[in-house]
Amino acid sequence: MARLIFLFLAFLFLITNVIIISNCNGNSIHAVCIESEKEALLKFKQGIVDRTNRLASWHSDGDCCKWTGIVCNNVTGHVIELNLRVPPLDDYYDDEAYEAYERSWLGGKISPSLLHLKHLSYLDLSNNDFKGIHIPKFIGSLRSLRYLNLSLSVFGGKVPHHLGNLSYLKYLDLGNNDLHVETLHWLSSLSSLEYLDLSGVNLSQASNWFHALNTLPSLVGLHLSGCQLSHHHLHLIASVNLSSLDTLSLSWNSFQNLSMINWVFGFKNLISLDLSGNYIEGPIPYGLQNLTSLKLLDLSYNSFNSSIPNWLYTFAPLEFLKLGGNLLQGEISSDIGKMNFVVDLDLSFNRFEGQIPIRSIGNLCSVRSLQLSSVNLSLAISNILEVFSVCVSNKLESLSLVNCSLYGQLTNQLGNFRNLKELDLSRNSISGSIPELSSLKFLFLSQNKFKGNLLESFGQLSNLEVVDISYNFLEGIISEIHFFNLTKLLRFHANGNPLILKVDPSWNPPFQIQVLELGSWNLGPQFPHWLASQTNIESLDISNSGISSVIPSWFFDFFHRMSFLNLSYNQIHGQLLSISTFNNSSSQIFYGSSFLDLSNNLLSGSLFNFLCLGVNQTMDQMYLLNLGNNVLSGELPNCWSKWPNLGVIVLDNNRFTGEIPSTMGTLKWLESLHLHSNNLSGEIPVSMRNCTTLKTLDFGENELVGNILSWMGHNILDLTILRLRSNKFSGHIPKELCALSFLQVLDVAYNSLSGSLPSCINNLSAMVYFVNGSFGNYIGYRSTYFMENVFLVIKGQFYEYDRTLNLVRVLDLSNNNLSGDIPWEITRLQGLQSLNLSHNLFTRRIPPNIGDMSSLESLDLSVNKLLGLIPESMSRLSFLSYLNLSNNQLTGKIPLSTQLQSFDASCYARNELCGLPLMNNCSKVNHVVLGTGNNGGKDMDGANVNWLFVSMALGFILGFWSVLSPLVISRQWRCAYYQYVDETWWKVSDYGSRFF
Repeated sequence: MARLIFLFLAFLFLITNVIIISNCNGNSIHAVCIESEKEALLKFKQGIVDRTNRLASWHSDGDCCKWTGIVCNNVTGHVIELNLRVPPLDDYYDDEAYEAYERSWLGGKISPSLLHLKHLSYLDLSNNDFKGIHIPKFIGSLRSLRYLNLSLSVFGGKVPHHLGNLSYLKYLDLGNNDLHVETLHWLSSLSSLEYLDLSGVNLSQASNWFHALNTLPSLVGLHLSGCQLSHHHLHLIASVNLSSLDTLSLSWNSFQNLSMINWVFGFKNLISLDLSGNYIEGPIPYGLQNLTSLKLLDLSYNSFNSSIPNWLYTFAPLEFLKLGGNLLQGEISSDIGKMNFVVDLDLSFNRFEGQIPIRSIGNLCSVRSLQLSSVNLSLAISNILEVFSVCVSNKLESLSLVNCSLYGQLTNQLGNFRNLKELDLSRNSISGSIPELSSLKFLFLSQNKFKGNLLESFGQLSNLEVVDISYNFLEGIISEIHFFNLTKLLRFHANGNPLILKVDPSWNPPFQIQVLELGSWNLGPQFPHWLASQTNIESLDISNSGISSVIPSWFFDFFHRMSFLNLSYNQIHGQLLSISTFNNSSSQIFYGSSFLDLSNNLLSGSLFNFLCLGVNQTMDQMYLLNLGNNVLSGELPNCWSKWPNLGVIVLDNNRFTGEIPSTMGTLKWLESLHLHSNNLSGEIPVSMRNCTTLKTLDFGENELVGNILSWMGHNILDLTILRLRSNKFSGHIPKELCALSFLQVLDVAYNSLSGSLPSCINNLSAMVYFVNGSFGNYIGYRSTYFMENVFLVIKGQFYEYDRTLNLVRVLDLSNNNLSGDIPWEITRLQGLQSLNLSHNLFTRRIPPNIGDMSSLESLDLSVNKLLGLIPESMSRLSFLSYLNLSNNQLTGKIPLSTQLQSFDASCYARNELCGLPLMNNCSKVNHVVLGTGNNGGKDMDGANVNWLFVSMALGFILGFWSVLSPLVISRQWRCAYYQYVDETWWKVSDYGSRFF
């Protein structure tokens, strides 16, 4: 019997091994999905939003072990892996690929049916879009989980502490979501954790964060980038238990005091340390020498202000050293040549002094990436290439020498850099032509001072993918030969060069370009027909290129995919047609663009067809629409609600009539609106109070009427530029405007405004405290931008401000009917540069403390009814370069100062003033002080004495006391005086009683 039992067990053992071996070898034996787990997955699918049908294989008739993203145990059939991660996109500049990538994101809700997957050990939902939902608490009950990745999936709210129940977890990634925690105590339960990424999770309230991490002895990789940590969250730590840690990232936090994270120097096995993007001050710490295994050290974008310590030049383990974007000083030692183990070296954007040991740097034979931007080399580019050709050129793939004071011509030595992929020589003074090359893959030469035909050898660079030679002084003719072998060319940046492109009309370029910038080239007069072959183009700039034809119909057949289109500053004419004018393939004309600039052309006709007919949902991408400086006419269409994401609208200098359409008030993301210099009429629509993100509002030079609406000060609190100049606005200036604390420009000149100037004007904080950068000139999209601009009258002349608009503070209320005092509160605007109150009805005195307005460069108070003296404090306005006080009723002597006497006499004309620069002598003028200031009646300007008034006062005092003093001194006189008064009173009373 025992023998039979033994044989039976042996048979079972043999059969089991055959099954296992068959499974391992991929033979036909296969475990089938368990029905209850299939039902759980189908319920999970019901809550998921799947726009591209990624889960099409998930249906009730199939085997769930064969579904997309599912892995089962081959023996038991249990689901052990659920992986619905979206792989990252290779090319984010390909709009079509990005749109498909974006649609592939899963969303919706995560069903608790996953709890039926008892053996689930791997869960990856990363790189999706769950629209800010909370991480489900029940995930903490999936006790078999060893891998959990929810990064980049737009989860929000608080991280559930229930995740601390996952005691077998080895990998946890919650990074790059909108999450926060109040405590990390729950981490101490994850004793098996080896990798933790909480990048972007707000840990500012978790004061115990390091103590919790210090309980994880198995931790190998730790990423806490951008977690809002600071030295205030750290306490004294007795010992560090993270002995296995080899990767640590604390970048983009606020560790100003490096001494509070000295515990970092105890990680003896650390291979990678990233402390970039903090506010760390002081010298590079010597404690880093203790990290004897360190290969990557990133200290970039801090405030280290010492010299490079000598030990760092010979710190052998280092392969990647990034020190860019600091305040490092002193000289770079020649010992830098000993760092022949370094693969990636970044010393850019510091404050190094003295002669740079370029020959020592040339000995870095292992370097593949060398960044020396803004290091003052002051050498000829040929010398640099000669030194680097000896050793560096063998492996170099990236070289950045931006703003290094390089000069001279490029030489054939550049051909020695056969592995070079990135070259940036921008912001230097290099001249000459590009020599013949063969293997350059990525070339940046922007913003130098090249001269001559620099492109003559480009045709031999068969591996070129990106070329940037923009903003130089290149000149000459470019033909097909220059592009003959550039079959891999993807991006070509050449703006700002007066080059002439002469190609055969039937030329078919050998490349399929993605970004093409030929601004300021001569391409015209016809629209370049060779562009028709570029079906992958995403960004096109052919502005100021001499084109004087109409836009051909073929142009619209494929440009619906573009994110950037700039055809400005040409002479393109014709009408903007509707989408329906073209065939089906052009059904998205322009509307894939986020940036469309057709300004400064000769386009004519109405906008109705272009804006309102044949539109579709791709218009959601349009951010900037610039049609300014054309000859467009008719009324503005009332269909702006079809363009919901517009942020910038520029329609100035056209011939539009009618009212501002109410649907502009539906543009909730609108930041900049320019409608000036048209013939618009009516009132500003109340619906525009919904445009709460507005920063620039320019309605100047129109025929608009009504009051300046008080809701501007309630709803549009970010308003920075308000320009209503030369309209027909009436009523008073509402005090609600004082709430616009970011307002830098207020121009309501040439209207019919009346009443007084609000005394709360000193609440315009941006005019009180000069802070550069409160308003952004650039509204960017990828590598493109919109430069905000505005026309202002300063110092009596029109100026256009764009690049320096951040620096401008202007208040122009001229040519209205404003009256009353100039409120003394205006003198609190100490950041104001230009003040124009001319051609109004202001009375009384100039505020005595006007000299406190220390930033004033232009002051115009002419043609009012101002009285009294010019305040002495005005002599303190040291920046004043324009002054007009003419046509008032000012009196007295002009205060002495270098500034006030330097102006022409016409600045003081038609007043009763004397003194230089006027010719009349103050000693011959009878000065009369009239009125009082706004300081409680106190006269702050008593330098001029009117003796007539003085003698009148003395005569009154003398006569008064000559009568009163005898009554005080003599009792007999007092008795006689009162007896006389008493008798007179009774006589008057008796006489009055006869008549009443």
